[in-house]
Amino acid sequence: QVQLEESGGGLVQPGGSLRLACAHSGRSLDHYAIGWWRQAPGKEREGISCIKSEDGSIYYVESVKGRFTVSRDPAKNTIYLEMNDLKPEDTGIYYCAADPHVCYKKMIYWGQGTQVTVSA
Repeated sequence: QVQLEESGGGLVQPGGSLRLACAHSGRSLDHYAIGWWRQAPGKEREGISCIKSEDGSIYYVESVKGRFTVSRDPAKNTIYLEMNDLKPEDTGIYYCAADPHVCYKKMIYWGQGTQVTVSA
């Protein structure tokens, strides 16, 4: 079993920054795919980044490339999502998720989400 818990969300002005954390416990996530997802109001959940299980490479959706960065601290069992130059369209609930194989909509383990609101 894997438990995931996101934190770090909040209200930020356009152009601002936030760092989200995804703390995990239970079994090791080495060689797991780890995804960050977000769900904007009235929209479907969207995958925005993925640490691939096979080689640890990181994929970003085009809309966040150059602004968001994923990193991990194995000593703290935490994955981070650094978000810079935030835009109102980045508003939503952000989730981290883990799966033994790939990032996709039905990943096995999900956190409860953390709200990010970008507004003046």
